[in-house]
Amino acid sequence: MAPTAASVRLPRCIVAPAGGHSASLIFLHGSGDTGQGLRKWIKQVSHQDLAFQHIKIIYPTAPSRPYTPMKGAMSNVWFDRFKISDDCPEHLESIDEMCQVLTDLINDELKSGIKKNRILIGGFSMGGCMAMHLAYRNHQDVAGVFALSSFLNKTSAVYPALQKTDGTLPELFQCHGTADELVLHSWGEETNLKLKSLGVSTKFYSFPDVYHELSKTELEKLKLWILKKLPGEMERQNE
Repeated sequence: MAPTAASVRLPRCIVAPAGGHSASLIFLHGSGDTGQGLRKWIKQVSHQDLAFQHIKIIYPTAPSRPYTPMKGAMSNVWFDRFKISDDCPEHLESIDEMCQVLTDLINDELKSGIKKNRILIGGFSMGGCMAMHLAYRNHQDVAGVFALSSFLNKTSAVYPALQKTDGTLPELFQCHGTADELVLHSWGEETNLKLKSLGVSTKFYSFPDVYHELSKTELEKLKLWILKKLPGEMERQNE
């Protein structure tokens, strides 16, 4: 049985600047990983921690639940899927449950004095999909969203939610390897075009010969985008 939203407090791996922070970034791992695992992976690829002087990075770990693509075996996943395809219905019940749990994490940041427009949400693979659901359906006032090697199903609940919106939406930063065999590059591209057509300002970067993985160049681009969306005090004064 999957845990109920009310009973879940996600384990989290945190990288916080020594002198306090004025912004927060929530980075969601892919299926079967952990927050700690994602942080380690980024460190291996970049040869350094993803760290900022004014931004706290939170790597939560998804609860363990039966995962249909693995024949019901237990896995750390943000939600269940009927299959890994853009052409099937979403398992909305488990997605909505996790949106509630992750909203608690956002609320923890707000309680600590961080403003909503100083919070970024993103992730790798399934984590990126979760981030798009969380931001575009529940938290349209965050600073931005990033999705690495991710996609939304063709009939995603995100799309009708955006059709009902007339305010400004958070910008989307997307990266995808052209050699990805698990989450096809075309799925990421279609997601981007669809979101763009619904009023989301998007950036989409393709990486030749990159599989379903993180790349050093992509992480460097992401870091620059994060700083643009969440500038430090000095940068904000100079704007």
